[in-house]
Amino acid sequence: MESTIYKNILIATDGSEHSENTIKYGVELAKLSGARLFAVYVVDTGAFASIPMDAEWEMMYSLLQDEGKKATERVEEMSNEYGVEVEQVLLDGQPAHEIIDFAEKNNISVIIMGTHGKSGLDRFLLGSVAERVIRSSDIPVFVVRMSDDDNDE
Repeated sequence: MESTIYKNILIATDGSEHSENTIKYGVELAKLSGARLFAVYVVDTGAFASIPMDAEWEMMYSLLQDEGKKATERVEEMSNEYGVEVEQVLLDGQPAHEIIDFAEKNNISVIIMGTHGKSGLDRFLLGSVAERVIRSSDIPVFVVRMSDDDNDE
C-alpha cells in the first residue's frame, strides 16, 4: 500500500559530494512512499546581476547550467538504482525563492536538501540557502546535515 503522506518529493541538489547523502535520503523516502521525485538545481543568476551580459557571462552561465545538468543526472542515476522515476528540473534565479516557488506550484509534500555541500564561500552560501528555505517555506523541509566525516576530505 502506498503512503499518502508524500506524493511529490523535491530534492534540491548542488552537485557536491555531500549531496550524495541528501539524494540517498530523498530517493529512499520516494521509494518507501511511492512518491514522484523532482531533482532541482537552481542556477543562481542573482550572483551575476551586476555583471554586464557579454561573452564571459554567457560562458559562466553555460558552465553553471552544465553543472546543474550533471547534478540532476546524478539524482536520476541513484533513483534508477531504486526503481524510482525522477524529473530533472533546472531553474534560474535566487535559489531559496526558486525552490520554494517550484515546490508550491507543484504540490511538493516535502523539500529535501543538505545544510551545505561545497567549501569556503560556497559552503556559507548554500548553508544560507537551506536556512532561507527552512524559514520561508510552508512546505516541510527535511535537512540532511553534513557529518564530521564529510569534513575530513
